[in-house]
Amino acid sequence: MATFLLTDFDAKNFQLEEKLFADAGMRFVTAQAKTEDDVIAAATACKADGLLIQYAPVSERVLAALPQVGICSRIGAGFDTVDHVACEKLGVWLANSPDYGVGEVATHALALALDIIRGTTFHTADIRAGKWHYESNGKRRRATEMTLGIVGLGRIGKRMAHVSRNIFKRVVAYDPYLIDGDFPAFVERARSLNDLFAQADVVSPHVPLNDETRGMIDAKCFAAMKRGGYIVNSSRGAVINIVDLLAALDSGQLDSAGLDVLPVEPARPGEALTEHPRVVLTPHSAFYSVESEIELRTKAARNLITWANTGRPDYPVVVGTRKLP
Repeated sequence: MATFLLTDFDAKNFQLEEKLFADAGMRFVTAQAKTEDDVIAAATACKADGLLIQYAPVSERVLAALPQVGICSRIGAGFDTVDHVACEKLGVWLANSPDYGVGEVATHALALALDIIRGTTFHTADIRAGKWHYESNGKRRRATEMTLGIVGLGRIGKRMAHVSRNIFKRVVAYDPYLIDGDFPAFVERARSLNDLFAQADVVSPHVPLNDETRGMIDAKCFAAMKRGGYIVNSSRGAVINIVDLLAALDSGQLDSAGLDVLPVEPARPGEALTEHPRVVLTPHSAFYSVESEIELRTKAARNLITWANTGRPDYPVVVGTRKLP
């Protein structure tokens, strides 16, 4: 009987996974592993054949210490908490849930953009502070006269472009990995990241976190924008250099920011970013709807079940060689 470990979770319960594995005739064990040592200890104790991972760190050290583990399945589209190079090296399968919640993330990014452009959250704060005036937190411009810039035109970036195209005057995107023919007809192509920032009034990145994208949005990008621009982020927090972001906000180069993701989560009360008056925050919730959570968790768990039954997960990121004993 295959044994699978849920390394960590923030869902209120794990009945969905429990039923999926029970119906498949497989053993399911849970933990709340926060460190590499926690993962190693929990997986060793239950003799896990595979890991179902939310945020727990899975490095080469972890995988080397767990030779019985044949697969890691990430609860999410991103897989930056798992060392994919180590997976390739050691023959461990890596899988994810790449196509869940596309609409949720795109509409959340659009909601953040419209929030900061129209100042709705800022107005709420002003009213609670006793201010009542339509210009209490600055002048507002028409979204239909603005250009939306999208960094990364994958599933979510394309959906963002689609749901936004009738709201903004123009949609411009930068994605060096797509040929011109893969750009929708209504999306103009920026030839560089700085070119995109120079054209855009509001920017929304939709890229994975890796060595290429970590900190890619920095002071040079913000300096290229027209003064008073906007940025939202529903991808990965570390894509934006937060020190540079705060400096751009404080100087007025950026009007405001809407962030669903941060380099370190959860947000910490009292920190400059958390308390900044020109930042709107949501708690890494862009992915969430009742339906998308069910889809996400089901696909992540089924990766393991399918691997146990066929030797290959439904959504492989790294093709491994390890199999059930």
